[in-house]
Amino acid sequence: MNDELFNLELRKFLKRFGVTAQRAIEQAVQSGLASRKLDGTERLPVRATLEIPGVLAQVTVDGEIALEGEGPPPAT
Repeated sequence: MNDELFNLELRKFLKRFGVTAQRAIEQAVQSGLASRKLDGTERLPVRATLEIPGVLAQVTVDGEIALEGEGPPPAT
């Protein structure tokens, strides 16, 4: 196996997944706000699932996205 190629391909996939997921979440939240299904103060539960058929069983990452409140501390 070419470790460099594998690492590059894995990073490309994860970047594409991250960008695509972020856009989808942003659009869904904007739509929810516009339709008043969301009021902008929620903490939204989120789950991402990754699977490589025949190689990796499902890996699930759970988290939460806050729409309001305290954010991360400023970078120093």
